[in-house]
Amino acid sequence: MSTVNGGISFWYAQEGAPAPREPLPGDTTADVCIVGGGYTGLWTAYYLKKAVPFLNITVLEAKFCGYGASGRNGGWLYNGIAGRDRYAKLHGHEAAVRLQQAMNATVTEVLDVCETEKIDADQHRGGVLEVALSPAQLARLKAFHAAELAFGETDRELYGARETADRVRVAGAVGSSWTPHGARLHPVKLVQGLADAVEALGVTVHESTPVTEIRPKHAITPYGTVRAPYVLRCTEGFTASLAGQRRTWLPMNSSMIATEPLTEAQWESLGWHGRETLGDMAHAYMYAQRTADGRIALGGRGVPYRFGSKTDNDGRTQPQTIEALREILVRFFPQLAGVRIDHGWSGVLGVPRDWCATVTLDRTTGLGWAGGYVGSGVATANLAARTLRDLIQQDSGQSGPTDLTALPWVNHKVRKWEPEPLRWLGVQTMYAAFRGADRRESTGRSAETDRVAIVANRLSGR
Repeated sequence: MSTVNGGISFWYAQEGAPAPREPLPGDTTADVCIVGGGYTGLWTAYYLKKAVPFLNITVLEAKFCGYGASGRNGGWLYNGIAGRDRYAKLHGHEAAVRLQQAMNATVTEVLDVCETEKIDADQHRGGVLEVALSPAQLARLKAFHAAELAFGETDRELYGARETADRVRVAGAVGSSWTPHGARLHPVKLVQGLADAVEALGVTVHESTPVTEIRPKHAITPYGTVRAPYVLRCTEGFTASLAGQRRTWLPMNSSMIATEPLTEAQWESLGWHGRETLGDMAHAYMYAQRTADGRIALGGRGVPYRFGSKTDNDGRTQPQTIEALREILVRFFPQLAGVRIDHGWSGVLGVPRDWCATVTLDRTTGLGWAGGYVGSGVATANLAARTLRDLIQQDSGQSGPTDLTALPWVNHKVRKWEPEPLRWLGVQTMYAAFRGADRRESTGRSAETDRVAIVANRLSGR
């Protein structure tokens, strides 16, 4: 069998793409209009409707709910958040600790809502295991582990080579760090279950309705305009498609593969009995999970960026990217050299210029937005949605400030990305530098991080 390339993602392979809901029938009004039917938009609709049942909420989605990153990601529900270290510098260590604690609690929050709403997303809370495969990676791992402890994650554990192998037998792993604040899930089952739950609450969801422009109190589509006091942009990697937003967040490509189902003997050779999500400490890092149907789904960067902030149509990725991800799989697990790759695909994630996730409500215009998750959106979108709920309730006089509205990522301002061709050249150069650094570190004996990677990180604002 040949590898399926595209088709949105492997997560749609069994059931196929859903039948789309009806598009917007014409001009209408709402109390809150949410642009984007992914995790951020749907979670925001869910929490707002639960908090204020009489609200008239409309969600507008260009394709169908889960077409973007919410239906293509690696299924990592974990406590990482983009920009925490920068927020510590801007607002103080304690503010960043509160942000991290909120993210830790978000993992439990998502799992609890799945139970309440009877959403079966193949969720399994096995934590997150991040491994080191070279002296330089091990040094970064130990520094990373110490930093996480300093931000209050006292239940995190540091392992040596033998303890790492007791969890997952990654070839050449010399150490790892494990946190319980993580779970494996099926991204599409989560987003589809969430969309159904939102509709059951009385939220109106229009699919096949691309928004071309957002203005104060207006979301403009080819089928009509939705007028609302609050219009929330929840478009993550597809933000550049909106008028005036091309340089707001860079749509970074991430690609994945899924193997054929492994045999019991193969799984026994790998360990991985705890079903942890698995990552590494490379500069161009990988991420993987053991799926509920016994496959390995593994991702990383392929061609990181398309000129002009363009995005794909159906998730198709480059054949050389599929091969590069297969090589990572075999490097981690040499005994799987002959395993068939059943599916390859890609998606885009939103990257702000300073690599910091943000959530904002402009009280003068009623415009709000959340995103820039830089690949950590499965959980972060939930925290962002609850924060948008609180910001709207505060602005409308229904409540006062909350612990969430006081978090340091609220109303953080980010400058725009450079115009083309500087944007394209910068991203290509950065990832070429990261890949070169990874190659040199993998064959070297130094515990020092490659100098080229250090420079690339500084120049990119990462």
